[in-house]
Amino acid sequence: MKAGEIRKLTPEEMEQKVASMQQELFNLRFQHKIGQLENPKKLTFLKRDIARLMTIKHEPRMS
Repeated sequence: MKAGEIRKLTPEEMEQKVASMQQELFNLRFQHKIGQLENPKKLTFLKRDIARLMTIKHEPRMS
């Protein structure tokens, strides 16, 4: 997810997106532990997307 796309979201949508991504991260970690994850790079990309969302969510809004 790109920063421009994230900035277009409302704060409520950002919260929902973070929650769904964290759930997906949990599922991917579980799959990785039991050896069913085909692409381990998904973990890295998902963690970066969560961090990007959290960073943009906490920056001051210029309205």
